[in-house]
Amino acid sequence: MQYKISFFSEKPFIHHFKLSEMTATEQNSTTHLEHTNESDALGNMDHLKIKKAALVLRALNHKLRQQILKIIDEHKRITVTEIYVKLRLEQSVASQHLAILRKADIVNTVREGKFIFYTINETRIAEINKFVKDLVG
Repeated sequence: MQYKISFFSEKPFIHHFKLSEMTATEQNSTTHLEHTNESDALGNMDHLKIKKAALVLRALNHKLRQQILKIIDEHKRITVTEIYVKLRLEQSVASQHLAILRKADIVNTVREGKFIFYTINETRIAEINKFVKDLVG
């Protein structure tokens, strides 16, 4: 089974057809996606990695988390208490957003006694910037 993607309507849709139903011009000019070919682009998509990448980008695409990152960057090293006081937040709200940033590996934590200090993971930010640049050009 071959697939032909059509973009003439508002939403792209896929036509199913046999290769013999296509003219020679269509066969040469149309990108064919073979359903059974393991090496085709759609078959090689790692959906789990795509989902993880979306979660990382979503972690950065939030105004409050961007403000938190700006404060961490300005201070280089800061506690959750200092963050929620500076942003006038509830402690639980600041902690929830920091947890999202931690899960995305955007911030690092260092425990010193009873305090946990947050720092920006510069390496991760560089990787994300490269990924976004490669993705959108």
